[in-house]
Amino acid sequence: MDSGAVTVARTGTVRGELVLRESGGHYEVISNGVFLMDTRAGESERLLVRAALDAVPPGSRLLIGGLGVGFSLAEAAASPRPAEIVVVEIEPALVGWHRGPLGRFSAGALDDPRVRVVTADIVTWLAGTAERFDAICLDVDNGPDWTVFDTNARLYGGDGLALLRARLAPGGVLAVWSASASPAYAARLAEAVGPVRMLAVEVARGEPDVVYLARNKAEDPV
Repeated sequence: MDSGAVTVARTGTVRGELVLRESGGHYEVISNGVFLMDTRAGESERLLVRAALDAVPPGSRLLIGGLGVGFSLAEAAASPRPAEIVVVEIEPALVGWHRGPLGRFSAGALDDPRVRVVTADIVTWLAGTAERFDAICLDVDNGPDWTVFDTNARLYGGDGLALLRARLAPGGVLAVWSASASPAYAARLAEAVGPVRMLAVEVARGEPDVVYLARNKAEDPV
C-alpha cells in the first residue's frame, strides 16, 4: 500500500471501516487497515470471466460473486455472449464507488441493461434463490487459503461448494479466483462439482494468481 495515497472515501460497515484511496491515478480498497485490492493489474480477474464465458454458449446467464474494482464486470459486459449478468456484492459503498471514481474500471457496466447488481452476502443470497446460471465466477476475498473475513471461508468448503453447484445449470462452469495455487481446494472442487482445469497468471511479485475452472458433472437438477 502506497504511503503517499490520498483517502478519497471512508465509510463504516457492519464489517468495519472501508476506505478508498487514490495514488497515481489508481485506487486501493482497504478494509479495517488491511489491503484488499487495487486497480493496477486485473489480468487474472479478466481471465476469470473470459475463460468461463468461452466455455458456455451464447445467451448464457452469468453470475459474478464480488464486484471488486470492476475488472470482472467490465470483461463480462464487453462480451456479447452473456444474455444476463448478475453481480452479487456485499458492500453498498463499493457499488456506489462504481458510480464515481471506480466507474472507469468497470467501464460503466452498471448501466448495461444486461447487468443486475444484488447487494447481499453471496452465501445468504445463493441459499435463498432458486436461480441457476450457466457460468458462476467467484472472486470473493483472496481465495480458498487466505480470507480477510472468516465468514468467507464457508464458500470454499464442502457446504459452499454444494451450494454453488446447486446454482449451476447442468454442464455449467464454476470459475474461482485465488491469490495462489491450492491443490487441496482443487481436489475438493473436482469432487464436488466436476473436472477441474487450472490457469495461472504471473504477477509482478509473489506467487501467480490462479483461476480454477470446474465443469458441472450433474446432468439433472441438484
